[in-house]
Amino acid sequence: MTTMSSPQDSGPVLTEEAGKSALREHVVAKAFTARERHGPEFDLAALERLFLDPECVRFPTTIRFDAGPLRAGEFAWPQPVGESPKEGFVLNVHTAFEGRAEALSLICAYHVVAVNYLDVATNVEAELFGATLLGIEVDDYYTRLCGLADELPAGDPSAAQ
Repeated sequence: MTTMSSPQDSGPVLTEEAGKSALREHVVAKAFTARERHGPEFDLAALERLFLDPECVRFPTTIRFDAGPLRAGEFAWPQPVGESPKEGFVLNVHTAFEGRAEALSLICAYHVVAVNYLDVATNVEAELFGATLLGIEVDDYYTRLCGLADELPAGDPSAAQ
């Protein structure tokens, strides 16, 4: 005789909260891997290696200092190279941060999540990744990012203070 299993018998029920938790665990694991492989200090050369390491960043990404594609007040944006994420990204970073290793590490770390998880991840995961990668508290990471954003002029994105 064959019996039908009820939904209770089919294993754990997946919830939105369980999905968020699993995503955040994966984000932290990736950040630890990236820190171990390319850190703990992240200057431009280390960040470039990180963005080209498929163990840490899902799609190849290059860093370019160009405020042109940015919106007013935006310090960086991962621009798709083609129609498919597999073609990679160019992380356009505001020219105000060129030559500023600490600022650059904060900014670039935030955008790894957008490249790795595309639209699935939010600012929460981006802040968690960045803080974990750089070995600081999430609140401190967020405060530092806000300070960098505040340095940018509100109007023309290509103008630096």
